[in-house]
Amino acid sequence: MRYFLLFAALASILIVMMIGIFTFREALPAFRDIGVDNLLTESAWRPGEGQYGILAMITGSGLVTLGAIVLGVPLALGCAVFLSEIAHPNLRAFVKPCVELLAGIPSVVYGLFGMVIIVPVVRGIDIPGNTGFGLFSASIVLAVMILPTITSVAEHAIGSVPKEFREGSLALGATKWETIQKVIIPGARSGVISAIVLGLGRAMGETIAMIMVIGNSVIVPAASTENPLSIFLSRARTLTGNIAVEINYATGLHESALFATGVILFVLIIVVNSSARYLLSHGSLEKVR
Repeated sequence: MRYFLLFAALASILIVMMIGIFTFREALPAFRDIGVDNLLTESAWRPGEGQYGILAMITGSGLVTLGAIVLGVPLALGCAVFLSEIAHPNLRAFVKPCVELLAGIPSVVYGLFGMVIIVPVVRGIDIPGNTGFGLFSASIVLAVMILPTITSVAEHAIGSVPKEFREGSLALGATKWETIQKVIIPGARSGVISAIVLGLGRAMGETIAMIMVIGNSVIVPAASTENPLSIFLSRARTLTGNIAVEINYATGLHESALFATGVILFVLIIVVNSSARYLLSHGSLEKVR
C-alpha cells in the first residue's frame, strides 16, 4: 500500500513534467527562430507578416487577472468569513451550496452572461471608444468565476482555526469583529493565501469566457482619458485566448509560436505559485521569530 500511495503521489508530478516537456518541445522552433526576447518585448502579433510579439497578450492577461483579484478577493473572503463565523447554521446550509454551485457552471455560460448583462451595463459608461467589451467586463466575469474557489478554501481555513483562539480573545474582552480581524484571519493566513493563489491560477488560465467579453483585440491596453483607470475599458486579448482562437488553423512557425505562448504562460503560473510559497514561508518564519 505504501508503494501504491507513493505512485499516486508521484503521478501528478509526472503528468506536469510530461506536459511541460511536450509543450517546450513543440515551442523550440519558435524560441530558436523568433527568439525569446522578440516574443516577450514585441507587441505586434501578425503571423502572416512574420511578427510574433506577445507583449500585448501578456499585458492583457496581467491586467484582467489584477482586476479579477481586486474585485473578487474581498468579496470571496467576506463570504468565507460570513459562512464560517457569522451565518446561522440554517442560512449557512443554504448559502454554501449556492456558492459551490458557481464552480460547476460552464465557462461559456459565464461568457454569455457577460455578453448579455455586463457588457451593455459597462457600455453605458460615457468614455470615448468604450464598446462595453474590454478588460473591465472581463474582470467582473472572472471575479465571479474565482469566487467559489477562494471562498471554499478560505472558509475551510478559517474554520480550522482552533476554538480556543476564539474563546481566549473573547475572554480578554475583544468584540466578535475584533476577534475575527485580529485573531482568526491571521491564524488562517496560510490557508487564505493558498485560496488566493488557487484563484489567481484559475484567473490566469481562463479562456472561453474571456474570449467572449474582452474584445479579443491584439493591442496593448491604454487609457483613453486622463484617468488611468480608463485602461480597463480598453479591448485586449489574453495569452490563453490567443492560443484558443488561432491553434485550429496555425501551422509551422505560427503553431510553434502558440506553443511558446503556452510555455510562457506555464512559467508565469509557476513563478506566481513559487512567489506565494516564498512569501508564505517567509511570513511564517517572521512569525516564529
